[in-house]
Amino acid sequence: MSDFDRYISFENRIDISVLYDKMAQVKSEVKKVIVGQDQLIDMLLISILASGHSLIEGLPGVAKTLSAKLIAKTISSDFKRIQFTPDLMPSDVTGSSILDLKSNEFEFRKGPIFANVVLIDEINRAPAKTQAALFESMAEHQVSVDGNTYILPVPFIVFATQNPIEHEGTYRLPEAQLDRFLFKINVNYPELEQELEILKEHHAQKALNKEDQVDTVVSAAEISSFQRLIKSIFVHEELLNYIAQVIIKTRSNPSLTLGASPRASIALLESAKASAALSGRDFVTPEDIRRVAAAVLGHRVMLTPEREMEGFTTTYVIDQIINTVEIPR
Repeated sequence: MSDFDRYISFENRIDISVLYDKMAQVKSEVKKVIVGQDQLIDMLLISILASGHSLIEGLPGVAKTLSAKLIAKTISSDFKRIQFTPDLMPSDVTGSSILDLKSNEFEFRKGPIFANVVLIDEINRAPAKTQAALFESMAEHQVSVDGNTYILPVPFIVFATQNPIEHEGTYRLPEAQLDRFLFKINVNYPELEQELEILKEHHAQKALNKEDQVDTVVSAAEISSFQRLIKSIFVHEELLNYIAQVIIKTRSNPSLTLGASPRASIALLESAKASAALSGRDFVTPEDIRRVAAAVLGHRVMLTPEREMEGFTTTYVIDQIINTVEIPR
């Protein structure tokens, strides 16, 4: 029996019962309204616990925005929604300095980015200057306006949505900005049974407001404490080696022109810790790493033109890579 096998036979050494119970309550509240998107809900919760931002990509009508709004509703925190458009200015996001005629001094008026949870709809519709302002907020947790720096609240999480098929009036996100998203979550259409359940739920609810059906179950302070607790989740050295091997193989894979960076390996580690906690464990298993790998790495690697023309996806290549790395036993 390896050291790894011996460890996972132990009971939890860190008390994560409150975290586990609260996250179970959040899922329960959101699933009052959302049907058939369990993976999306889980991944958004993992990103919150891992202190990371999430880019949600899917066709219109698959509950991308609604899922993010409902999760934000379960948290007793400041929530803001920003609709990105081609004419959106950086000050519309960050805020601006306004002259106070009484004091004859400039006063900074905070923009909607100053919230614990920020939902950005159609993120790829805003121009480069606005994206740059958002990039600083995501990367540094701060805003710079007129030479002054303003710190964003804690916790600070960005959920962003985009449509993969609509390109008119959109701007491609820079690779550096994509890299600041912990996850890129692809949302697909529901299956037949789920579609039927959606219809039944909608018919039963009649004119009820969906957001009113969801209760607040966790505070912003609790979320911050959970994020700190995630740092203490145990990761065996064999699993650190497993993560490193996966990352290194993305850099030498013939199907990829761009491999994953060290920031990606850290993101994979932290999100695997959050996955373990969401499952009620204080230690990471290989399954936690495999569970989050595609969402962590899919937007950080780039296919060769040949593979792209052949219809390959980054998710497919990442799955291939993971299957070639020996799982710690």
